[in-house]
Amino acid sequence: MTENNAQKQWMGQKAPAFKLQDQKGNWHQLSQYQGKWVVLYFYPKDNSPGCTEEAKQFKALYPQFLQHAAVVLGVSLDDVQSHQKFSTKLDLPFPILADPQRTLANQFGIVRNLGFMQFAKRESFLIDPKGVIVYHYSSVDTQTHAKQVLDDIQKLATLK
Repeated sequence: MTENNAQKQWMGQKAPAFKLQDQKGNWHQLSQYQGKWVVLYFYPKDNSPGCTEEAKQFKALYPQFLQHAAVVLGVSLDDVQSHQKFSTKLDLPFPILADPQRTLANQFGIVRNLGFMQFAKRESFLIDPKGVIVYHYSSVDTQTHAKQVLDDIQKLATLK
């Protein structure tokens, strides 16, 4: 599937409901964020160089996301304990959700196999305040992605 087709597949779709735990053991559901922008960014592995960089970029811009009534949720297939260590090490101000059963990653169709290992592909989804996916980022640059998503929220917020 080309990147454009992958993008179009999700645009305008209702985001799948989920219930996952974050690094502190708190449960998160999409429904609790009704009325806010939701950045759902999937990443392959805690503590890997690219995932660390991407998390740092979201952390740096997090106050601006909050100013735009946006919630940032990182998601990987790692477990809660792994997320605790990763989040503490980077002092992340936002939840990172554990999806070790691959429930949400499978719903979005982004689980990848690498030999006997499985991981979530580095892709993100921007969900509008009504729960509709308005962007699917199927190609992510860890250095610039957070800024790109923030810019898109700012553009879309002015259109609403």
